[in-house]
Amino acid sequence: MKPIEETLGHSFQKPELLEEALCHRSFVNEQGEEGMRDNERLEFLGDAVLNLIIGHLLMERFPLLAEGELSRTRANLVNESRLARIAADLSIGAHIRLGKGEQQSHGQQKKSILADALEAIIAAVYLDGGFPAAFSLVQRLFDRHLRPDRLPAGSGDPKSRLQERLQAEGGAPPTYRVVQESGPDHDKTFHVELTANGLSAEGCGKSKKAAEQDAARQALETMDELTADFDSR
Repeated sequence: MKPIEETLGHSFQKPELLEEALCHRSFVNEQGEEGMRDNERLEFLGDAVLNLIIGHLLMERFPLLAEGELSRTRANLVNESRLARIAADLSIGAHIRLGKGEQQSHGQQKKSILADALEAIIAAVYLDGGFPAAFSLVQRLFDRHLRPDRLPAGSGDPKSRLQERLQAEGGAPPTYRVVQESGPDHDKTFHVELTANGLSAEGCGKSKKAAEQDAARQALETMDELTADFDSR
């Protein structure tokens, strides 16, 4: 188990916990050994531990996100597909003990099996090293997914998302200025200019707030384009 312990950055005092976390029920059913347990109980605990830690990290890193947005963002971060990708990046599949049938059907690559194993491993680390060890593991595994520019679309309103992103990059908050009002008093359209750290954007809307949100949305799109151009170099 040493290679996977090095990958996880945790040395188990109780290696049987890691063994259980990597034991799929298909393997247990085939072996039929007394006392052998699959990873489903650990998966149950790991799901709770993971949600708690991700919730803590989101509260800490994104103080402007409202409760509903926090819940939606957390759900996106801990869904099966993302957990499976993280497990695959760690080569967890190569260590999962599967029954012959699952092996033949490439069970080590199945999203559900990978995601469940990762949650079970988180629980194993929690039981072996306590909450600090589990927190450190989850923080390390999810750190790149918790950057403002990596949050899923719709996580927070555009103004909040822009401010979070600028703060994360060490920039000053954006400023908004109404540059034009058009239309009759009962049906006005507001045009707002946003400036922030050399970035500018314009937005319009039927209220100042709506125009500011539109400007923030335009600024976020520009920042995404600049980031994509930089990454492609």
